[in-house]
Amino acid sequence: MQTILWILSGTAIQTSSLFTPKIDPIDPTRRSILASPFSTAALVSSSLLSPLPSFATDQSTSVLLPGSKKPFPFASFGLQVYDDDTAFKLTTIALETGYRNFFASVLAGNQKGFAKAVKASSVPRSELYICGTVLSNRVQGQTGAYKKTAQGCKENMAAMSTGGIDHLDMIMLDYPGPDSDSIVGQWRAFEDFKKEGFVDDLAVSNFNANQLDVVLKMAEVKPCLNQLPYSLAYHPKGVLDYNRERGIPVQSWSPLSRVLTNPNYRVVLSSIGAKYGKSAAQVALRWIVQSGSGGGFSTQTKKRSHFEEDLKVFDFELTTEDMNQLTQMTA
Repeated sequence: MQTILWILSGTAIQTSSLFTPKIDPIDPTRRSILASPFSTAALVSSSLLSPLPSFATDQSTSVLLPGSKKPFPFASFGLQVYDDDTAFKLTTIALETGYRNFFASVLAGNQKGFAKAVKASSVPRSELYICGTVLSNRVQGQTGAYKKTAQGCKENMAAMSTGGIDHLDMIMLDYPGPDSDSIVGQWRAFEDFKKEGFVDDLAVSNFNANQLDVVLKMAEVKPCLNQLPYSLAYHPKGVLDYNRERGIPVQSWSPLSRVLTNPNYRVVLSSIGAKYGKSAAQVALRWIVQSGSGGGFSTQTKKRSHFEEDLKVFDFELTTEDMNQLTQMTA
């Protein structure tokens, strides 16, 4: 298997050789700073992805993830690469517009700004679902991966403590380690972090079926979520199936990647949206909710109007014809 790169503001980060094809350079749009399909040749599955039962009903705005005790809102705000002041400002806007699920990746480098915004907000901490992440995919071997992951967990808490956050709802591995032993070390560190009482839910990102199986064979605590690139423009056959077969919902970290900038998608999405009084972006997000992924989406924006727009996707439902038409589109 090949190596994957995650592009963040022009910075390429190498990760597991167990993973999948590498990410192409991204389009610098408001929706795709952190999102890019893996290859232009595989933008859309050639076969029909029929709407499948999700982990929640279509009109739900949240889901109870496997093994979790706290509702997980389908719409999440994922912070991008910018300074702490910008993170503070955008987190504040997100809170004001109604976001209660936050993805504060260590890769974005602004967890302190995020945490300070949470502290300054009048929204009770109990109403928020906060996810931090650990990047430990470059360390090989079980012992080294364990130590690097444990260190990353501590760094998350140090950054979050600047805003008075002493407990996380979720911690997520940004990428799997380079081999099975490394993945075992990563997950054991996560389970110990949970045993110490600092986090409730454990999750992964960018894990394929084989990597999930490494975790599932040794885990005391099962991953409750797999965050993957998944959108109308990139939904390869089987991506939801291998997660669903293992009882793991999928959250999209690229829900609008190459969708709004493509005129073919934009025309059809706008036409369908006109029937419901919705925008092209709202229809594309609604497609994810109804596709059976089970974990919703994490969007990125810097405009208040876009924050508001992305939350208004739970008051309408696409027909089977709408879903099929969108799923079968080609870029």
